[in-house]
Amino acid sequence: MKPLLIIVTVFCSLLGQAQNGYWQQHVDYKMDVTMDVTTYRYTGTQELIYTNHSPDTLQTVYYHLFNNAFQPGSEMDMRLQHVKDPDSRMVNKIKEGDKEIKQSRIAQLKPDEIGYLNVSNVRQAGALLETTVSGTLLKVPLAVALLPGKSTVLTLNFEGQVPLQIRRSGRNNREGVALSMSQWYPKMAEFDFEGWHVDPYIAREFQGVWGNFDVKITIDKSYILGGTGYLQNGNEIGYNYQDPGVKVSIPKKQKTLTWHFVAPQVHDFTWAADPNYVHDVVQGPNGVALHFLYKNKPEIALTWKAVQPKVVTIMDLFNYWVGPYPYKQYSVIQGGDGGMEYAMCTLILGEGELNGLTGLIAHEMGHSWFQHILATNESKHPWMDEGFTSYIEDRAMNTLSPQPVANPYAGAYKAYINLANSGKEQPLSTHADRYDENRSYSIASYSKGEVFLAQFEYLLGRVAVDKILRRYYQDFKFKHPTPNDIKRTAERVSGAVLDWYLIDFTQTTNTIDYSITSVEEKEGGSVVNLERLGRMPMPIDLQVTYTDGSKENFYIPLRMMHYIKPNPDPELPRKVLTDWAWGNPRYQFRIEKPLANIKSIVIDPAGLMADVKGNNNKFER
Repeated sequence: MKPLLIIVTVFCSLLGQAQNGYWQQHVDYKMDVTMDVTTYRYTGTQELIYTNHSPDTLQTVYYHLFNNAFQPGSEMDMRLQHVKDPDSRMVNKIKEGDKEIKQSRIAQLKPDEIGYLNVSNVRQAGALLETTVSGTLLKVPLAVALLPGKSTVLTLNFEGQVPLQIRRSGRNNREGVALSMSQWYPKMAEFDFEGWHVDPYIAREFQGVWGNFDVKITIDKSYILGGTGYLQNGNEIGYNYQDPGVKVSIPKKQKTLTWHFVAPQVHDFTWAADPNYVHDVVQGPNGVALHFLYKNKPEIALTWKAVQPKVVTIMDLFNYWVGPYPYKQYSVIQGGDGGMEYAMCTLILGEGELNGLTGLIAHEMGHSWFQHILATNESKHPWMDEGFTSYIEDRAMNTLSPQPVANPYAGAYKAYINLANSGKEQPLSTHADRYDENRSYSIASYSKGEVFLAQFEYLLGRVAVDKILRRYYQDFKFKHPTPNDIKRTAERVSGAVLDWYLIDFTQTTNTIDYSITSVEEKEGGSVVNLERLGRMPMPIDLQVTYTDGSKENFYIPLRMMHYIKPNPDPELPRKVLTDWAWGNPRYQFRIEKPLANIKSIVIDPAGLMADVKGNNNKFER
């Protein structure tokens, strides 16, 4: 799809949203920035057209100044110094006697190593505005209130310094990448039906306003760039961005190049640059150009070449499972610090082995669907972003595996169950910055978030889950979906009632724990006694294996769900029993064969129910 067609399509979609009572703000950025690669400082101008689709009259707007987090004494630095388990990438480990001290790397930054973003000359339609900086936030009272349905033009100048890379954004990282430019510009904060989202940057992830970007970056001509958007002047730049057959000649006296990118309908703009990048271009599904930029090191070149066809396959799988990737380029860039998703690109570590690199790319590229098309608020609902991405990542890696397994989510279940039994779990509704420990945040967001979606397979069946994901994508692409939206989509597709599931699994730490308490012989058959020990209810799949080797499945519907799941294995007989109401913690049913004929009974043989005490789920005679 051509960029202009994307904009028109999305605009029509937004009109439909407005008619249904949904609204979201819109921004158009125009930025011109110059980077000094000797001092790692940059200057720029920004013109922003902000459109107020809300029913509110706005007196004030807010910008994020993320770079300010990378200064000694910042809120990110203080959090790093006081959290029990700081991110190992952000600390230095030093010995003091017999103790190991974790020292904040931010606290050690020198004046020429810190990050900052200073803004000046902020104007609304030419009128100079007074502003207030609070850490990583800029408050801007407007000269003229912005009425519903109206737009205003905001302009400003900015100058920044790229920090020594601590986390995500920065320079000169441990893999030798010169510039990883994420969250580098004054970025308009999100305003939605809940109000302003002005979270300080403490180390978590981001939310942005949908819009269009027109960005010019002037930099030393030896640097090769990759990132968000479509390069408009590839035939002037070269570096494998030029059209086939075009020879690019840059005069020796010319010291810089200006790279011109346009990115339609995204909520972020990121780039990376290094004078020693290799730039490969591979044709992906649906005409998408896949760009790979990595350091010119012989020891990693073969791995980066080998991963490229795998990335093509992974994108094809994501297109099929969720929905077609809507842009015409995606860039995989060695950024040198973990992995992080951005609009149309990712910055990742680049020196791992092939399987690890494949999994890392699968996860970060998966965020192009679950964050950069389905743009949930990562501060409030990180589990929707990280968990859903982990779900499709594990499915993709299992599909690529020479030995695929029946349950590719088993690792996520194990991690969540360990956390649930540790006493350190906090509800998924916890704000990302409010977790007591980083470990609790990570397992909750990645693992329990993945289990939330994987358990849909248990509740509704795999076929229904695939339909749910496609419907969710179709209904909420280029929007900001909430937890209720995925729940309601699942209800619309399946016909099941799922409010109980959303509440118990995301807003509480209630756990699932079912037990086979006894099996008794009675009147020529067998009576099975079950008990719900945890607060959270579930429907129950059971499998009985008889002594002759035959098997029979039983299904106990959950009354409050008002739904009967299709038989997941039509070749195996299944008996649907009377539903189980939550108010009664005990349940009993009859098997027509005597106890002597029963070898074993198992709750949830597929392992798709997150029962936190699995040792009481099996009876063996």
